[in-house]
Amino acid sequence: MRSPTFGSEPVISAQGLSKRYDFYRQPQGFLNALRSLVSRELTSVQAVVGLDLTVERGEIIGLLGPNGAGKTTIVKMMSGLLVPSAGELRVCGYRPAARSYPFLSQISVIFGQKAMLWWDVSTRESLKIHRSMYEIPRTEFATTVGELGELLGIAEILDTPVRNLSLGQRMRCELALALLHRPTLLFADEPTIGLDVQAKLVVRSLFQEINRAFGTTIVLTSHDMADVEALTERVVIVTGGRATFDGDLADLRTRADLPKEAVFTYRDGRIERMPIGDEPIGTLVQTAARSGELVDVKVVEPGLDEVMSAVFSESTVRP
Repeated sequence: MRSPTFGSEPVISAQGLSKRYDFYRQPQGFLNALRSLVSRELTSVQAVVGLDLTVERGEIIGLLGPNGAGKTTIVKMMSGLLVPSAGELRVCGYRPAARSYPFLSQISVIFGQKAMLWWDVSTRESLKIHRSMYEIPRTEFATTVGELGELLGIAEILDTPVRNLSLGQRMRCELALALLHRPTLLFADEPTIGLDVQAKLVVRSLFQEINRAFGTTIVLTSHDMADVEALTERVVIVTGGRATFDGDLADLRTRADLPKEAVFTYRDGRIERMPIGDEPIGTLVQTAARSGELVDVKVVEPGLDEVMSAVFSESTVRP
């Protein structure tokens, strides 16, 4: 693996990072449209506001938030596709907006809905194109393809035309393409969207193995809370362009302040649920037993989807 150029510096370091979009409002009606030829109304939207974020090498973090929260803008600034309006940002030791070759060779992006592979040729041919793009020596290329082929389980399909691969196989090959240049940082945007349950489990396992084997730092954006729960220990919640939470999933559940539930199963097949508040669980069991013969009692945590919904709401999230 090629050594990173930034030593012990965090992979991502952002202080006061902000992004403002300026645009001219489109007037309604014919007369207003004519007036806009002379005088137009300038409107500004603050997409990201004062973001402070540090990500160390080897972390897997979830960058989460409702639609329109600013997640995509943040990722675009971190990958150099957008220039920040204010603040400081360094990624892999570089200023992303400069889009320098050394910077681009340290990052990679994978989109669940967008393909990087050429449809009518084999994965190996697409890998060769990327070898040239990143100026990877042939010996290093052969070694890396061998390692990725074994790690991702694609050695036997590298020469198969991409159009003949299943969705799960294509996803593995997309991962190989994204990892060919041994990036320090991988942005994974909805990586399991459209996959069946089995394929999702495989992809999650692959991300974990990639992180362990290569030390790759992964920033995950996903609406699939199963992805988040399986892969991340740390989550950053963005709402209204601001980071409103940064911590682990246990702290997130505490922040949501949702009660656990006692689930009672009766001999006649009935299932009842009771929120657990300040009452001892024994008292709840006694109460439930008055309604029939119990055969099972479980205490369950709120689902992560419920937790995230609560945290996204303004009434729950505290600045």
